[in-house]
This record gives sequence, structure tokens and C-alpha cells, in this order.
Amino acid sequence: MSTGTPATLFLRRAGVAFRPVEYRYDPGSERVALQAAEAIGLPPGQLLKTLMVEVDGRPACAVVPGDRSLSMKRVAAGFGGKAAAMMPVGKAERLTGYHTGGISPFGQRRPVPTLFEAGAMDCAEVAINGGRRGLLLLLSPREAVAALGARAAPLCA
Repeated sequence: MSTGTPATLFLRRAGVAFRPVEYRYDPGSERVALQAAEAIGLPPGQLLKTLMVEVDGRPACAVVPGDRSLSMKRVAAGFGGKAAAMMPVGKAERLTGYHTGGISPFGQRRPVPTLFEAGAMDCAEVAINGGRRGLLLLLSPREAVAALGARAAPLCA
């Protein structure tokens, strides 16, 4: 399988070192992020899932550990808004250019403000979706944040 996606192209252009890791994506899994972490032998807290949200009606991206849940109150506060909600699947796919289960914060069709869970910055290396189901990218969370012009904030419940 090819590992060339808009996400990997974005990281290469930004000069960010990463290692692609492929795994067998299971769309029937109840918790896809946990299944992916297990498939590649990584602790669930080091696998970061990409969640598309709307803050006061504006699109945004939250990147959080696979074993954690978003606090919409914290998401809204992190983006300087009053209310946050999950973005509908169809809208997220159109906005990012990726399919659910393969959404990456890198190389999105229309870049949006992005926040990473602050606790993830303590990891030397994390896995983040590479822009296709079954493809993860191992990289430094700090380099990921810098490449996106993102920042870290407490986002999880």
C-alpha cells in the first residue's frame, strides 16, 4: 500500500520527521483508536485521534489521546468560544478531504484552527492518523504542533 497522502506530503514539505505504520483497519470496532493502538503495539494514550468540532459554529480540529474523551466545555474554552459540538461526519469529510477513520490534522483540504491535548506533549513520540484508514504516522507531538501552527490546551474530560 502507498503511504503517499496529503498528510505525508504536508509533513515532508514542513520538514517534519515521521515514520509511517500500516495496520489492519477494523471499521466494526467499537473504539477504532484503541483497536489501532493495539494493532501497532502502542499504549492508547500515545495514539492521538483527530476529531473535527464546531466552536460557535466555526470548524476546528481537536487532537486527543485515543483513550480519552473530549470535554466540549474545555474545547470551547480552548478555542476562545462559548459552545462546542462534534462536527457532523459528512461535513467533516467534505471539509478535510478525508474519510472518517482516516482524518488527519495534516494536509486537510481546508486547514482549520487546531488544538492538541496538553498531556500529549509529554510523549516523545505519538501516532496520528496519516490521512487514510489503516495508516498512522509516528512523530514528535511538539513537531506536529509546530508544523500546524497549532497549540496545546487541556481538552479532555
